[in-house]
Amino acid sequence: MSSLTRITSPRRTGLVKRLALTAALAGLAAAGTPAAQAAPQYPVPYGLIPGITHYLDRTAPPGANDWNCKPSAEHPEPVVLVHGLTATMAANWTTISPLLANNGYCVFALNYGIDPDAPVPLNLIPATKSMRESSANDLAPFVDRVLAATGAQKVDLVGHSEGTVMPRWYIKYLGGATKVAKSVNLTPINNGTQAGGQALIARALKALGVWDDTQIRAEAFGFGASLQMTTGSDYLEQVNSGDAYPADIDYTFIMTRWDQVVVPHTSGMGPIAPNVTNIVVQDQCPLALFEHAGAAGDPVVAQHILNALDPANRIPVDCFARPRNG
Repeated sequence: MSSLTRITSPRRTGLVKRLALTAALAGLAAAGTPAAQAAPQYPVPYGLIPGITHYLDRTAPPGANDWNCKPSAEHPEPVVLVHGLTATMAANWTTISPLLANNGYCVFALNYGIDPDAPVPLNLIPATKSMRESSANDLAPFVDRVLAATGAQKVDLVGHSEGTVMPRWYIKYLGGATKVAKSVNLTPINNGTQAGGQALIARALKALGVWDDTQIRAEAFGFGASLQMTTGSDYLEQVNSGDAYPADIDYTFIMTRWDQVVVPHTSGMGPIAPNVTNIVVQDQCPLALFEHAGAAGDPVVAQHILNALDPANRIPVDCFARPRNG
């Protein structure tokens, strides 16, 4: 039998075809598309305790900072998570980071506002540095890195507490208005806080003519951010002046009536505008009893976040359920 006859024999021809078909199918399965590939399923813990256990953890939370992630057509903007005062990204986003990754988002997070020149222990605590410096030196280059890695045109921001008001400097003064599509904010501090009599103290210091000096000294000692979040601070006056909420950005502000840090909780409300949505969770879900820190681990808040990031596929919030997980 010739070599030509052996190659073209029916049995061997059928085997070759089956092998070729198997290889082709395997190749298609391996290639896939961004929308079709199965995202890794991360555990999503809820509540305050999971975050507390990671309070000293400087690493990225589960689901975040995969620098090979490419946004899908369904979720074209990568999400940047911005933690609050004294928290790390791991502590603040124990719930939201894996939830968003499971739902097909490219998720990124950072630690910011650590001042190595501040006195101990402030030199070890995140988000204590002046929010102007954090915005310029930490958030702005991080967003640029995310855009370069993902090829996206804009990012979506999800912030908690200080992470709602620090990025406003970036948006207003550092070109962020052209790089942010949506800004979703938990326990926001748009108009500052009066907790612990801070606003009263600020008014007294202004009356004595030493407010400006107090702000300068606070920033020099590494806790400028805390004073900048006080109602009446120069920082808030600057970010709230002029075009404070650019029309090209969709803003969502999610508040809790039980906020003991942002006082009153309505200080977090944005203006009445087509691009602004204000949500007080207890208006719909009165039994949602979480406070300031607990917002980032609450399942009702998580549902609002998913709806804010993907309004075209909004799902009615269920006060007694957990959000979709992929």
